[in-house]
Order: sequence, then C-alpha cells, then structure tokens
Amino acid sequence: MSETTVMGFHYTLKDKSGTVIDSSVGGQPLVVMLGRGHIVPGLDQALPDLGVGDQKNIVLSPDEAYGPANDELRLKVRKDQFPPDAQLKVGDQFQTQPEPGAPVFTVMKIENDEIFIDGNHPLAGVELHFDIEVTEKRPATEEELAHGHAHAGGSCGHDH
Repeated sequence: MSETTVMGFHYTLKDKSGTVIDSSVGGQPLVVMLGRGHIVPGLDQALPDLGVGDQKNIVLSPDEAYGPANDELRLKVRKDQFPPDAQLKVGDQFQTQPEPGAPVFTVMKIENDEIFIDGNHPLAGVELHFDIEVTEKRPATEEELAHGHAHAGGSCGHDH
C-alpha cells in the first residue's frame, strides 16, 4: 500500500466466549488511518484487504492485540502507600506518574490493608473477536496526513 489509507468500519468486539466487550453498531463507525498505531496491530494488518461493504470476522491472538498479560504488573501494595484520604474501591483506575502514556493501574482486590493492583491493559492476554463491516475506504487527505489521524468525512472540523 503506497498511499496512506483511511478506513471506516462498524465493529462488534467479543471475547473468546462471545461476550460483547464493545460495539459501534447503532452509532458512528470508527474511522482510522491505517498503519499509524491507532488500532491494535492485528486489526491494522487485516483491514487493507477489505473493501466497502465487506463483512468479516477477525480473530486476534493476544500477541496481535494488547499483548500477553505481564505478571510483573500485578502488584500487592499497602494501603498506606496511597494518600490518606483515598477512598479506594475495586475497579478504580489511577496512574502512578503524571507523564502521558504512564501505565494505568486498576484496583483488582482489597483485603484489609493490602491493595491488589494490575497495570496490564484490561484486554491483555485476551483473544479478541471482531465482527467488522467496512463503511469507507479512501486515501488519506493532505490535512489528515498533516494531523496524523483520520477525520470523519475527510474534514477535521477542529483546530490543532
């Protein structure tokens, strides 16, 4: 693919057991510039072969999606390592560093003064099943290339 392609598609994302994780059906399709890291690698590689109107089920291994779960990112910490006024509950998410891209940790379990946290992406280690329907396929516009992302309808409509 010599030119940068923009793809628009509806998707339903399920896990291996068929539980729906996310879906764009009934809303706006997802519009992305391929090859820019905006979607998981396996999906990015599978989409260029599809055309407008195509429907496909794409199954991705964890290595093609969010990677395997890393046990080193599952930690047990003492409650006193959090601010004294922290009202922690299971499912809470936080970053330990203010930098963009710093890992996001999720509180998985609380036992007395021990907090079990996980810094893996929630879908790390999960086989992903995408039901895809392509709604748009076109070359990226000059504006999209300059901005580094796709614009619905090819027009940005916002300042950068």
